[in-house]
Amino acid sequence: MDAHEVNRARAKLALFVADVFASVPRKDQRAKGDCYLRGLMLDGRRKSIQSMAERLPDGNEQNLQQFVNQSTWDPVLVRRRIAQRLVPQVGPDAWAVDDVSFPKDGKMSVAVAPQYCGALGKQANCQVAVSVHAVSDTASCPLQWRLFVPQEWADDPVRRRKTGIPDEVGHREKWRLALDTIDELAEWGLVPPVLVADAGYGQNADFRDGLEHRSINYVVAIRSDVTVHPHDALPTAPAWSGNGRKPQPRYRDRPTPVAALAAGHGRHAFTEVTWREGSRGPMRSCFLALRVRPAGIKSRRLAQAASTDPGSWDGVLPEDTLLVEWPDGAEAPTDYWLSNLPADTPVAELVRLAKIRWRIEHDYRELKHGLGLDHFEGRSWAGWHHHVTLVTAAHAFLTEQRLAPKADTPDSLSTRSSTPSRTC
Repeated sequence: MDAHEVNRARAKLALFVADVFASVPRKDQRAKGDCYLRGLMLDGRRKSIQSMAERLPDGNEQNLQQFVNQSTWDPVLVRRRIAQRLVPQVGPDAWAVDDVSFPKDGKMSVAVAPQYCGALGKQANCQVAVSVHAVSDTASCPLQWRLFVPQEWADDPVRRRKTGIPDEVGHREKWRLALDTIDELAEWGLVPPVLVADAGYGQNADFRDGLEHRSINYVVAIRSDVTVHPHDALPTAPAWSGNGRKPQPRYRDRPTPVAALAAGHGRHAFTEVTWREGSRGPMRSCFLALRVRPAGIKSRRLAQAASTDPGSWDGVLPEDTLLVEWPDGAEAPTDYWLSNLPADTPVAELVRLAKIRWRIEHDYRELKHGLGLDHFEGRSWAGWHHHVTLVTAAHAFLTEQRLAPKADTPDSLSTRSSTPSRTC
């Protein structure tokens, strides 16, 4: 937004700030929040505090630095209000779990460490945060964030003290952070209609099991090497001789990688589905849905533990739906998802949900390139969380403005109203 556009929106922004920053106790702090949001939304390549203060007529670098890095206002309460305000407006079809990285120099920025950096596509010095977004075909917004604390930071009291990491915060795997976030959002009265995630999460049997225990439906990506049994496979147990431990029921055939299982059905088994209208026309590809039983030691142990009597478990693994994509021109299937939605869920709906994660890429582009999510130059735990909260607020305000006009525009083409059109 240019300065003229920001000035035109100031009255609406003031009302927005009064609501989402109502938990911030002091009037002068809320005014700084309003100022910071205007700085984030103004045109300008760099959204560091110094750069924003120079562009704003009422910008005061020292005041903004104090507001972000030293002030004690609670960012969680602000994010809670943003989430509760935005979810009804977005009307999400799903929640998306993802993680985002922030390349950094040095080793003193909070939770920075050499690790995989998605922004660079390689191992690099960076921070990583887990985020949960509400997404629909037409809008989306971040609901909550968790900063990933690497193990080396959990064991480094000097850096923890200098950056202000709370004593109760330690190393926790990203999939656990995602479940923690979902639990916190549930405490706020927000529950996902369906959860979607990439293979970094979907591959993890513990993560899928955590969603099952929370009665959350999911459509999550997996890698091609995940192994499964056909849905009609049955475990059997050898005859017991009467001596020693009674044999446990097991599947006697080796599980099959999903890539081999899908390819074995042949391309003729796949059906073309259109899931939405893209910038270059309808987006379509060929898909196949199969009922399967995810295999592996972890899946077996989790299923046995979930049994009402683990000691006499019948060995039957839970069923899921495997969704497979085989695009035109590809020599073999390319993408795979697992879903615990009901078995009669139409393929078109599974495809729409599997593909809906594109919306969070839209979020990240705006959050990073437009609103300076990764421009924060402070090092502290409090500063990072304050900045991320303010960027989330700016994104939420802009999302509201885009949704507000309610103009009569054609609905985007999606598989809600389309049906598979032909065999591939």
